[in-house]
Amino acid sequence: MKKSPIAGVGAVIIHQERVLLVQRATPPFQGMWCIPGGKVRYGETLQQAAEREILEETSVIIRAGEPVYAFDVIETANTGQPCHYIVIDLQADYISGDPHPGDDVQDAAWFRKDQIDQDNVQELTRNFLKRWWLKR
Repeated sequence: MKKSPIAGVGAVIIHQERVLLVQRATPPFQGMWCIPGGKVRYGETLQQAAEREILEETSVIIRAGEPVYAFDVIETANTGQPCHYIVIDLQADYISGDPHPGDDVQDAAWFRKDQIDQDNVQELTRNFLKRWWLKR
């Protein structure tokens, strides 16, 4: 049986010089702070998927924009079978809401630039955000 990668989307939300991150409750990157997002459903645009996922995960309402970062993750699941995710992060505008953990996350919070360089911030997230803030 042929397998295909799973499409994922994230949203880079900057509000008052802080970025919204979630602490993941499930693989990949379980327990780490990451850009919020999740799986794209069949028939959804990337923007629709990002807006839905961020609301479900954090209770924050956004308006998703254009892609700013893409990466893939290939890891072995608890079953011993490899899982392959292709993730596209979009720039997003904050509309409203205070972050509260929801689906698939342990916590949700705003991080300042000086809080990104921590071991519990996932490495891809940390490296991307350092480059992002250098351009701003």
